[in-house]
Amino acid sequence: MKLGRKKKQAATHAQDWHYDVIVSPVITEKSTAAGEHNKVLFNVRLDASKSDVKAAVEKLFNVKVAKVNTLVRMGKTRRFRNTLGKLSDTKKAIITLAEGQTLNLEGGVK
Repeated sequence: MKLGRKKKQAATHAQDWHYDVIVSPVITEKSTAAGEHNKVLFNVRLDASKSDVKAAVEKLFNVKVAKVNTLVRMGKTRRFRNTLGKLSDTKKAIITLAEGQTLNLEGGVK
C-alpha cells in the first residue's frame, strides 16, 4: 500500500483504503467501446500506484485483473471574464480484466 502518510493515518481499517483509491468510473463513448475489449476505466487518486489500483478493483468487484495502465491528465488553465483559474489534475486507470471476467458498473459497490 503506497498511499501517502496522511492516508495511512486516516485509514482505520485495512479495507477502507480500497474505497479511497477508486474515485469514480469513467462513463463515456470511448470507455464503453473499450468494454468490448474487456477493459474498464476508472478515475483514481493521484498518489495511487498500479498495484494499489489492481488490489482495490480485485477486492471491491471480485474480478481478476490482468493489467493496469495509468495516465495523468494535467489540469488546463481556463479563463472566466478577468479571472484566471486552473482545472485539477486527474489520473485515470485503464483496467484490463482477465479472460472470462466481466464487470457490471450499473449495480454499484456493496
